[in-house]
Amino acid sequence: MTATRGLEGIVATTSSISSIIDDTLTYVGYNIDDLTENASFEEVIYLLWHLRLPTESELTELKKQLAENMSLPEEVIAQLKAMPVKSVHPMAALRTAVSSLGLFDEEADVMEDDANYRKAIRLQAKMSSIVTAFSRIRQGEEPIAPKADLSFAANFMYMLTGEEPAAIQEEAMNKALVLHADHELNASTFTARVCVATLSDVYSGVTAAIGALKGPLHGGANEQVMKMLTEIDSVENAEAIVRKKLENKEKIMGFGHRVYRQGDPRAKHLREMSKKLTELSGESKWYEMSIKVEEVVTSEKELPPNVDFYSASVYHSLGIDHDLFTPIFAVSRVSGWLAHILEQYSNNRLIRPRADYVGPGMQEYVPVDKRG
Repeated sequence: MTATRGLEGIVATTSSISSIIDDTLTYVGYNIDDLTENASFEEVIYLLWHLRLPTESELTELKKQLAENMSLPEEVIAQLKAMPVKSVHPMAALRTAVSSLGLFDEEADVMEDDANYRKAIRLQAKMSSIVTAFSRIRQGEEPIAPKADLSFAANFMYMLTGEEPAAIQEEAMNKALVLHADHELNASTFTARVCVATLSDVYSGVTAAIGALKGPLHGGANEQVMKMLTEIDSVENAEAIVRKKLENKEKIMGFGHRVYRQGDPRAKHLREMSKKLTELSGESKWYEMSIKVEEVVTSEKELPPNVDFYSASVYHSLGIDHDLFTPIFAVSRVSGWLAHILEQYSNNRLIRPRADYVGPGMQEYVPVDKRG
């Protein structure tokens, strides 16, 4: 056996959900560019779960099911209110709340296909409600109920702010949700599949995935990007600060990707939305700083930006708190997690890799009083 650090290059399973081939990302064979420009997030959810796009009636039914399942149990809202909201990171709150949802679902441990699909609907719907409720509670406000006639993207913005978003804001959020929905066997998705391969329940699988996404080398990168941009503060400072970071061997978050060689195909869509939104808000400096950082890092390290880099300025321009960036990632990616969980259940085998042992050879036990 030969070990590969980080399982790089290892094919761990077969899947019909998404693919990354020659730097092209597809969902069930549909190019991400095509979906981002044309599809609603609800269509993408259906596509990932059913491996085909929905008919008009099927899409209407999915939207209805999601709207009907967005409300949170009163006990979960009470739990969110009981958290130390001024100090706890929203990803920790999300992880705990999702785990708690399983306590109030009578089908939590029912493993039939229909029951698992119903749980997928509930989780997809309630994730956005948890994130928005937590955000409002820590601001001293009450959670806002969703509106049945709004899209998933618009409902998220409405429950977060109390105002229905402008068309361009809804478009930006929808595109971000589509772009983040799935990404083959990334760390959090693989974690979810490993968890449910033991025949653990859907809530456990999603909770495990959230734990993996919480790390700065995965979902937390966009929050770190915004922290860097805030530190830079102006276009004039950007080049000097980034070069200093590179000289000090600091990692510049939002650049490079394990599976892309020529660049992340998702980045260009959020770059475009960043330009539009920052101009609209009168704060073009965030986009201009991002462009300058990209120029320096690309020229010095030959690393193109990934999807996290421009999502930071997009979310900031939408007025979203920086520590909510990763939870929004989860609101989208749960669609992919659930697709992979359902696929894992459908043809399950316990995931149990081996390790290449590099420790000492055979040793003999020595009583404690004889040890030097």
